[in-house]
Amino acid sequence: MISDWQSALKRLTLIFLALLLAGWLIGAPALVVLVGTIVYLIYHLRQLRRLYNWLRDNQNSEPSPPPEGHGIWGFVFDGIYLLQRRERDALTHLRSIIDKAQESTGALEMAVVMISNKNGLEWWNPAASRLLGFQSPKDRNQPVTNLIREPQFIDYYGKGHFSSPLKLSSPVNPALMLEFQITSFGDGERLMLVRDISQLYRLEMMRKDFVGNVSHELRTPITVITGYLETMLDDRQNIAPRWSRPLEQMYQQSQRMENIIRDLLTLSQLETRSASKQLSAVQLQSLLREIKQDAEQVSQDKKQVFQLDCDPDIYIRGNINELYSAISNLTINAAKYTQAGGNISLNAYTTRDGLTIKVTDNGPGIEAHHIPRLTERFYRVDESRSTDTGGTGLGLAIVKHVLARHGGRLDIASKIGDGSQFSCLLPADRVLTAEQANSRSPAG
Repeated sequence: MISDWQSALKRLTLIFLALLLAGWLIGAPALVVLVGTIVYLIYHLRQLRRLYNWLRDNQNSEPSPPPEGHGIWGFVFDGIYLLQRRERDALTHLRSIIDKAQESTGALEMAVVMISNKNGLEWWNPAASRLLGFQSPKDRNQPVTNLIREPQFIDYYGKGHFSSPLKLSSPVNPALMLEFQITSFGDGERLMLVRDISQLYRLEMMRKDFVGNVSHELRTPITVITGYLETMLDDRQNIAPRWSRPLEQMYQQSQRMENIIRDLLTLSQLETRSASKQLSAVQLQSLLREIKQDAEQVSQDKKQVFQLDCDPDIYIRGNINELYSAISNLTINAAKYTQAGGNISLNAYTTRDGLTIKVTDNGPGIEAHHIPRLTERFYRVDESRSTDTGGTGLGLAIVKHVLARHGGRLDIASKIGDGSQFSCLLPADRVLTAEQANSRSPAG
């Protein structure tokens, strides 16, 4: 380009000198230079018009070869033509990628929906029409909450917290159970993925029903066996000494089976029944004091020290039986696994984010790799230790489900040799002051 520009400048200089020489020879240099300049401008205007016409004719069609040009104009024509070709090639490549993306998403069984920053539908694949009932082009740019009107979805979408998926029935076919997962991207835009989990949901419900039914059916025979064993042990003076130890072990194991069945039934009820609408204002200090007394009774032989620190003006809006079960599980577990003479504390306090209830002990602690799995059913850190303490392996699973039904979660921190800390984190909308609690009806 530099050489072409230099050639044009040299050509212009030679033309100007030639005009001056011709004008000097005829005695009118100014007139000759003026006429030459006008001719030169007319030439460039003609080239600009050719460029304009060429660009106008190529706006909506495949670019045609550029007009013939010489010097700097030839370079301009060729350069613009090259840029046009590159732009068309880039657009063709991008269009190909978009077409492939649409074809691939169109083949998915999962619904893919693109939502604008104004919450309007921009694009969706055929699976979205089948699972959600979206119709094209009628529903384009319609707010997604106008088309999916379930209160759960509207609340989930409005909060903007999409760390966990939402499970909901299909708006067009209630027999289908769908899982919604939303991701934010770009300038406030959102991508919604919806998959059919009906089969998994039915299997999960079958599992829950099976556990609940089996536990219910086992309760009566275990109770009968335990009752007869207890009667025989009460009359052990009439039983041969060699049967005394086997009967005691049978009685202990039958009681353990009773505890497992009880916890399975509790867990089954938490999983299958919806959260109760009849919530009460629970005074937290009174609840924790009762739990502390029960734990002291369970571990009275170990002479452990229990401490309670809770403001009497803190109230919780929730189900008192479920809350008692959750916090009691944590406290009694701490008492079981903490050595004799150990310290166990129950602390509760409010923060800007809500309420925290902590159960802390100075027991042996838990290794870090066990912590993520502690709330799994029947997961045991130490099989022999759990057997000795009579644990069922379901306590923390119950705690997790109770807190989830109250909008909270369980946080576990532990270090070998320094004890463990179990924190129940409840949202601010569950916390009441004494004035609010007293102004509410007994049903909450």
